[in-house]
Amino acid sequence: MSLPFLPFTRPSIDEETIAEVAAVLRSGWITSGPKVQAFEAALSAYCGGRPVRAFNSGTATLEVALRLAGVGAGDTVITTPLTWVATANVILEVGATPLFVDVDPVSRNIDLERLEAAITPQTRAVIPVDLAGLPVDRQRLHAIAGKHNLRVIEDAAQSFGASWQGQPIGASFGNGSDFVSFSFHANKNLTTSEGGALVLPADIDPGLCERLRLQGVRRFPDGGMDVDVLGGKFNLTDIAATIGLGQMKHLAAFTARRRELARRYFERLDPALGLQLPPADFGNCNWHMFQPLLPAAVARGQFIARMKERGIGVGVHYPALHLFSLYRKLGCKDGDFPHAEDIGRRTVTLPLFPAMTDADMDRVCAAIENCLPQCH
Repeated sequence: MSLPFLPFTRPSIDEETIAEVAAVLRSGWITSGPKVQAFEAALSAYCGGRPVRAFNSGTATLEVALRLAGVGAGDTVITTPLTWVATANVILEVGATPLFVDVDPVSRNIDLERLEAAITPQTRAVIPVDLAGLPVDRQRLHAIAGKHNLRVIEDAAQSFGASWQGQPIGASFGNGSDFVSFSFHANKNLTTSEGGALVLPADIDPGLCERLRLQGVRRFPDGGMDVDVLGGKFNLTDIAATIGLGQMKHLAAFTARRRELARRYFERLDPALGLQLPPADFGNCNWHMFQPLLPAAVARGQFIARMKERGIGVGVHYPALHLFSLYRKLGCKDGDFPHAEDIGRRTVTLPLFPAMTDADMDRVCAAIENCLPQCH
């Protein structure tokens, strides 16, 4: 009998949460309401009491953060080319120009050594990305940003549940003036099916954030309303928020299991296979993804196909985004960021999610040992 297909990720949603979602559906109030408010309160408590507003995606949170930071036409924003394309797209959405900085080949996060050299008089902000849930050095990052009067918008889409020096990502680091953007997409460590949240700095009015989230509308006690800013349609539903509230109860257990599974990969994968493993960080990283780099001689497409034949899903996160057609049109080219390009060509995302069993893990490792030598 063939084994069931094992995807690279799968959400874990318990029956209690499913029942709560059903209750919301029966309530007649399914858009933004009391469940969103409760979810925001839970997120705020998790982030040390900082103001948090929920959104319908992590992309929306980044765009609104840029607008709240006053970034627009004529400005540049520094970010990494090794991320999901949304990180750079939102910079274009607000009329600014993305300025890429290559990654550190070990951490695969933005190279802070190169970051400071890339700052120009037009640079207004930096968007670091915690790739696969491994946090960027927050103290060093904020020291650089503070020195050059830059806003920091942490793209923590992949690092909810991770920490830095004992504090959860989302808490205040450096000078406390940072935005933190979370994603709760279906493949994230905590999901709302689709959704995101934005942690706000102390100098930003949460009311303005709310208006940018929902079409600029300001409502008054007498029933009147006004629109004083150009807002979007980015609100989270009570259905999604209910899923998030259920997930919050399991976050610590989810993170612990992910760390166990990551340790097992390190123990099981034979160094003779030639895989370049990610940094073995079991204190800060939430192990959102486990991403070895294939040997340069291995044909990645062939490896993915052979693993799929054995019922195992393998992802690619991410190709270096500056080589996409949109960014080539803006002047980017091969060779601009060699570390990101090399990692983008060789990376694969192996199955890792809380419901995986040790037997699942052993199955993946055995398949790798069988497939890899056949893919040169």
